[in-house]
Amino acid sequence: MPEFSRRSRAHLDTCDPRLVRLFSEVVKHYDCTILEGQRTEERQRELVATGKSKTLFSKHLTQPYSMACDVMPFPIRWDRVGAERARHFAGFVFGVASQLGIEGLRWGGDWDRDFDLRDQSFMDLPHYELLD
Repeated sequence: MPEFSRRSRAHLDTCDPRLVRLFSEVVKHYDCTILEGQRTEERQRELVATGKSKTLFSKHLTQPYSMACDVMPFPIRWDRVGAERARHFAGFVFGVASQLGIEGLRWGGDWDRDFDLRDQSFMDLPHYELLD
């Protein structure tokens, strides 16, 4: 059974308990890595400046826990195949969230939550956030 590395666990532990519960269950069945949890304002400004984020008001900045985390299936690939794997992974994540009764989850590949993955102006495939 896959499990998180110390680094992934440390990132996840900065997140809202619902995200911790969700991805702790996901990793039991689908190998993945936590890229980021809570961020500093400086880190967020850097990501906006490089075009990797579109907002200075990210849910990664919430206190005391981040309402967002960046997660990718392992091993990570940043090519077309990796994007397809990220989409498959997102479906799995939403299935587990449903089973756990975790509502209000949004993914950076479907910001408007309409199940149309072609109508996004900004793709952030690793990004998962809680709406409340």
